[in-house]
Amino acid sequence: MTEGAPRRRWRIAWLMGLGVLVNYFDRVNLSVSHGALYTAFGISDVAFGYLSAAYNWSYALCQLPVGVVLDRFGVRRVQRIGIFIWSMASFAAALTTNLTGFFAARLLLGIGEAPTFPANAKAIGVWFPARERSFATSLTDAAAKAASAIGVPLLGILLLRVGWRWSFAATGAISLLYLLIFWVVYREPEEDAELTDAERRLIAETRQNEPPAAEGPALSLGALLKQRKVIGLSLGFGSYNYVFYLLLTWLPSYLSGALHIDLLHSFLYTGAPWLFATATDLFIGGLLVDALVSRGWNAPLVRKVVLVAGTACGLGILGASYAHTASSALAWISLSIGGLAAAAPVGWSIPALIAPRASVGKLGGIVNFVCQVSGITAQILTGYIVRATHSYALAFSISAIYLLLGIAGYLVLLGRIEPMKVKTAHFPAV
Repeated sequence: MTEGAPRRRWRIAWLMGLGVLVNYFDRVNLSVSHGALYTAFGISDVAFGYLSAAYNWSYALCQLPVGVVLDRFGVRRVQRIGIFIWSMASFAAALTTNLTGFFAARLLLGIGEAPTFPANAKAIGVWFPARERSFATSLTDAAAKAASAIGVPLLGILLLRVGWRWSFAATGAISLLYLLIFWVVYREPEEDAELTDAERRLIAETRQNEPPAAEGPALSLGALLKQRKVIGLSLGFGSYNYVFYLLLTWLPSYLSGALHIDLLHSFLYTGAPWLFATATDLFIGGLLVDALVSRGWNAPLVRKVVLVAGTACGLGILGASYAHTASSALAWISLSIGGLAAAAPVGWSIPALIAPRASVGKLGGIVNFVCQVSGITAQILTGYIVRATHSYALAFSISAIYLLLGIAGYLVLLGRIEPMKVKTAHFPAV
């Protein structure tokens, strides 16, 4: 953190992190409710895979347009609407009487939560100097892991005590409370009347000292999609999200089905890898990266090493393919998701480091679109594999192959983490 500088900007980072925590409670609620939904609606593993992916379908389809909307209307207005929509989706899931209604509620949830990560990337980009962005981003990204570490056990116990409908109603109520907090707190720097002159100067100086590309003209979606750096970042982050959603959706079922652990303990054990991932996200992907950059280390190299090494640790999921005890499975899964979690804040900070500020929302939307397509594939394909093989070994092996492709994308296509050099004459902004 910048020495002696006011800290109001950190309130924004914590606010955005709280939003991720809340909306991931909504996401993990489904994995917790797998068995209860089987009883209520009689769904198979394949049907559960499709139901899990319903959220990602609408979420993915909204990513490209939401980037344009964010760049045009700003974080505050777009997120207020999004939070309200995802709150209503949770209540709708609690009230539905059939599988079709539940499917529709998950589609609505995806629409409401679609702006979250592109909005976070944009907010961090305008509120923080580049040397602080890794830790600021880690606060938001680690919340996604903390939601599983905290949410799966708590929602699991709530489900076992009062039923799955009340667990969805509870996440809806929490979301409405967050809407009130966000409505009161979030402002853009130029709109925040409580921002001190010293911190306002810090933000202004940060913009003046950024590379020229940061103040360049807005790029269209077409221009961005032609850039090697965009393709490499999307491929690498897509591989991360494949593993992330595979574990987010299927880990409790893997522990209870493949390793024959009772339902309550599968909820409790699921929290362990995600707790480890929360720590690596904050302390390696966030604090360590910012500390090294602040001490004068080569910033692009530091970020690249953490990005690639963390993604390589994700290959630990192969070890879980052949684990026969809960302890060994959890150790391999912790290595996998912990390494990926350390890389994630660096990945989410990259859009603001390589794209003009007016295009950060679009680039975040592109990356998140690829991530969600990967997440959809992971959830559905795993359902088919588990039904066909009664094992998770092939599903975990496929995720490892994708991670190898992602690492190649980072090394060959993304290259050095620096502003893109692109000619914009033939690509008017959208």
